[in-house]
Amino acid sequence: MSRGFYVPGEQRAAKVGELFAGIARRYDLLNDLQSLRLHRRWKRRLVQLAAPRPGLSALDVCCGTGDLAKALARCGAETVGLDFSQAMLEVARRGPGAEPRGDPQALGADARGPMDRGRVAGFVLGDAQRLPFPDGSFDIVTVGYGLRNLASWEAGLREMQRVARPGGRLLVLDFGKPDDPLWRGLYYVYLGLLVPLLGRVFGGSASAYAYIRESLAHYPGQRTLAARMRQLGLAKVRVINLLGGAMAIHCAEKQ
Repeated sequence: MSRGFYVPGEQRAAKVGELFAGIARRYDLLNDLQSLRLHRRWKRRLVQLAAPRPGLSALDVCCGTGDLAKALARCGAETVGLDFSQAMLEVARRGPGAEPRGDPQALGADARGPMDRGRVAGFVLGDAQRLPFPDGSFDIVTVGYGLRNLASWEAGLREMQRVARPGGRLLVLDFGKPDDPLWRGLYYVYLGLLVPLLGRVFGGSASAYAYIRESLAHYPGQRTLAARMRQLGLAKVRVINLLGGAMAIHCAEKQ
């Protein structure tokens, strides 16, 4: 069933957009269930590593329902969330920490007005592979569970580097590939069988979560992603493995 969503090339964006439009309203609930709420702890770790504070600007790419963007903003950073799914952005714009009134497309790197701490400056509809911001716009650029979904994760990584300022921090949180073969096998069984079952029972779509296992097969392991970061000229690249390498945070700085 996952093959219905995983397609190569430019057609992939439409398929993934269809996937997220169908599960947007229950996305956070499903993430809580399939990770036993651990995704919240991992996202807090990413925010700690990003070290946002007042006076810094941050961009959360593939922001989804906005939890990471709102967490960065709560620490004082002037934050913009970007996603290509209108359904996800509609969820993100609701509730505490949502954007102030105004045109979100006009906000972002060039917005210099005051902003309440804890409130995202804007949620913007856009393509992570063609970010609508000038070079060197942000002190912090993050992506949580989004790089893997792009038609070209390398293009997304290059764009993150482009919009970061010199000395800016780039952070990627996503599924990993455990080194231990036994743990890797058990983990893949969980992703292939139990996670889709949760998607069917609570989200009405097994395909949406069967997609995770399929997309991971086409996404690099931790070492490959770290090596690509270094090839792009990023400095201080490091990998923080979580849950035995089932998840990983990649951190780097733009020279």
